[in-house]
Amino acid sequence: MEFVVCIKQVPSSDKIDINPETGSLVRESTGAKTNPYDLSAIEACLQVREKVGGKIHAISMGPKQAKTALREALALSVDEVFLISDSCFAGSDVLTTSYTLAQAIKTIAKPDIIFCGKQSTDGDTCQVSPELAELLGISHALYVVEINDINDEYIVVTCDMGSYRETVKMNFPCLISVEKDSFIPRFSSLRNKIEAQKKPINTIELKDLEDKDKNNYGYCGSPTKVSKIYVPEIKRETTILDGETDEVVDKLFLKLDEWEVL
Repeated sequence: MEFVVCIKQVPSSDKIDINPETGSLVRESTGAKTNPYDLSAIEACLQVREKVGGKIHAISMGPKQAKTALREALALSVDEVFLISDSCFAGSDVLTTSYTLAQAIKTIAKPDIIFCGKQSTDGDTCQVSPELAELLGISHALYVVEINDINDEYIVVTCDMGSYRETVKMNFPCLISVEKDSFIPRFSSLRNKIEAQKKPINTIELKDLEDKDKNNYGYCGSPTKVSKIYVPEIKRETTILDGETDEVVDKLFLKLDEWEVL
C-alpha cells in the first residue's frame, strides 16, 4: 500500500512578524518546529504501515527551511519526502494550499490513504484536509481518534465529533485527519536522525505540476485576502462601587447601560 502524510513547519513562538501588505506570516522572524498535529499524523501512518506494510511519502509545502520538518519525518522512518516550494506558492490561503497539495500528490503517487493532522498551530482553520479530499474526489474522515480495522480494501476509524463518537468505514483511496492526543508520536533514535541527514529531499516546483498556471497559486490565486492586520489595543480601568447591595446593583446597571452592554 502507499501512503502520503502532509506535514507543515510552523512558528515555534507566538511572537512572529506579519507582512502588513499581504497579511501573511513572516516565518523567518522566529524559530520553527514541525506542527504537533502532523507528528500525530505520522504516528498514525506508521501504525498502519506496521499492520499492512507499504511505503510512506511525506510532503510539506513551504520555504527551504521546511526541510527540517521533512528530516524529522525521515528520522521517524518515513520512506520518501518532498518539499513543495516555489515563489509563486507564497501567500496561499487554505484553498490554494489545498489545491497545491492536491496537484503535488498527483505527481508523487496514487496513495491508498492520505494522513493529515487535524489543524496547524499557526492557522487553526481545520480546513485544509477536507478541502484536499474534496479536490482529489476521495472520501475523508475528520477528528479521527482510533483506527479500528484495516485491510487491503478499506479502513474503519472512530471519529470524535464532540458530543458523540461515530465509526466510519471507507474504501480506498481516502483521507483521514487525526487528533493530536490520540496518536502520541514516537521518538526517533540518534542513528535514525544521523541517517536522515544523508537522505535526499525531493523538490516539487510549479513546473512539475499538471496545472502550471501561476495565477491559480499563492497570493494571486487565493480567493480570501487579509484586508487589515493590527495588534488590538487593550484598555482596562477599574471602578469600585460603594454602598448597600441594592444601591450597588443599581449603580452597576447604570454602568452597564452606559457602556452599552445591555
